[in-house]
Amino acid sequence: KLVEKRKKLEKTMKLSFTLIASTLVSSAAFNSAPTAFTPSARVLSRSSKSLVSLEGSRRSQKYITRSKWAEARMGESPASESGLMTNDDGLKYVKLVKGDSSAEVYLFGGVVTSYKDAEGTEFIAVRPDAKMDGSKPISGGLSHCWPQFGPGEIQQHGFARNVDWTVKSMSDSELVLEMAPSDYSKAMWDKEFLCTFSVNLEDDKLATKMLVDNKGEESFDFQAALHSYFTVSSLDKLEITGSFEGKEFLNKMAGGDDGEMQTEDRSAITISEEYDRVYTGVNDPVLKDAGTGKTLSVLNTAGYEDTVLWNPYGSEAMGYNNFVCVESAKFTPVTLEGGQSWSGDMALKPEKL
Repeated sequence: KLVEKRKKLEKTMKLSFTLIASTLVSSAAFNSAPTAFTPSARVLSRSSKSLVSLEGSRRSQKYITRSKWAEARMGESPASESGLMTNDDGLKYVKLVKGDSSAEVYLFGGVVTSYKDAEGTEFIAVRPDAKMDGSKPISGGLSHCWPQFGPGEIQQHGFARNVDWTVKSMSDSELVLEMAPSDYSKAMWDKEFLCTFSVNLEDDKLATKMLVDNKGEESFDFQAALHSYFTVSSLDKLEITGSFEGKEFLNKMAGGDDGEMQTEDRSAITISEEYDRVYTGVNDPVLKDAGTGKTLSVLNTAGYEDTVLWNPYGSEAMGYNNFVCVESAKFTPVTLEGGQSWSGDMALKPEKL
């Protein structure tokens, strides 16, 4: 009965999206003169009518684009066939299916961009302004920050998120990707490494493992993080719990360029302003969404010791109100000796609120 109700709700929402988009387009067409859309008209016409028409068309296009994005994220059904697929922009991804749950993993960046439970609830967010054509790292998903987190000696967040990973093995519900040194990576970080990223769609959770092997004789240092974007119904319905209370954190939005160390006095985090905070020693966050009636536990069982909370509060272009980044991180650099390995294990477990 719950599934049937959800399907009816989805159809109703899709119909609403379509009606809104149609109404806006019709309104823009009725009120606009054709010359309002040409470059010459934008320069020559100074009348308020032309300006209102142009702004109306832009708003219409924004509504249509966001409606299509929301409809696509909603999806027709909880799951379909698994396998290697290609998106409309030519990027390859693997769809995993187990029962009615599903996940999608792009080879570009090795990034998980979708995880739906058996009821079809989407837990992973991709921003509406994300580029899905490989022209830049995908803004969303479980994005790799490796071998550097944030700014530093090489490019922001390293290179793992903007190179193609290769498929080592795959089945209906499991995928193993590899990333080895390339001319591109060696130009900025000439180390002998092999990264293996495993994604396993289980009955009640999505399990991931980032394995770093030092294939050389010399040691190297690295940081690691999953810059995880999670879907929320809206920020005012979200709270994030865990062992935050009493812990020190770096608030990058305070204290100038270097940020400011502060102490968390809340047991449940709510977001009502721009966030960029590093909580060292906290790795047990739980997202509780009153809008969906579900929780999502981020189970960091190896490697990831810290949590980063990030949200560009107020940015409509990024879709700030429908996602939050709760990042699994190893903020303090790891020194990996030759022949040794390091593993970052993180799983997502949804439950009823």
